[in-house]
Amino acid sequence: MTENTQLLDQASSFKNVTVDARTREYLTEKEVEQLIEAAKANRWGHRDATAILIAYRHGLRASELVVLRWSDIELQTGRLHVRRAKSGTPSVHPISAREGRALPRLQREAPRSPYVFISERGAPLSVAGYQRMVARTGDAARFGFLVHSHMLRHGCGFKLAADGQDTRAIQAYLGHRSIQSTVRYTALAPDRFNNFWKD
Repeated sequence: MTENTQLLDQASSFKNVTVDARTREYLTEKEVEQLIEAAKANRWGHRDATAILIAYRHGLRASELVVLRWSDIELQTGRLHVRRAKSGTPSVHPISAREGRALPRLQREAPRSPYVFISERGAPLSVAGYQRMVARTGDAARFGFLVHSHMLRHGCGFKLAADGQDTRAIQAYLGHRSIQSTVRYTALAPDRFNNFWKD
C-alpha cells in the first residue's frame, strides 16, 4: 500500500475531509501559516508548529524531519545541515530569524534528546506520528481537503519558483539529484506567462 493510499484511507477519520477532496499536492504560504496557527492549539503546540515551519521552510520530507538532530543545527551561526533521504544531495541552509526564535524555545521546553522533534515518551517522533499530526492539524484548520506532510515540501518548491528563484538553486536547496524533479515547480510558477499578451 502506498503512502498516498494510506493517507486517503485515514481521511475517513477526519470529519471535515472527504476522500475525493484531495485536489492538489502543495500548500500555499498563506495555508502553511494557517496550518501553523492551528498546530499551536495541539497538545504539543510549539513542537508541532515548529515542525511544520521547519519542514516547509527547508522542504523536508517526513523522514528527513524526524531524524533532525540538534547537532545538525548551528543556532549561533544560523545554519541548518540538511541530510536528504532518497539519495538526495545534502546541503546547508540558512535559518531565518523566526526559526532562530522557535528552535531555542523548543530546546528549552523539550526533554533532553539528541533529536529535535520527540514524542511524549522522549523518543524521536516517528514518520507516521508526524504525518498523522499534520493530517489532524489540516482537519482542525478546516481546509476542506486532505492535508499530508509532503505538501509542505512541494509548497516550499512552488514558493521558491513563484518568487523567481533560479531552478538550479531550487534543485540544490531541495536536494534533487535530477533537474527533472525540480522543473515541475517552475513549470507551474504563476508569473511565467505574465508578459505573453500586452493590451
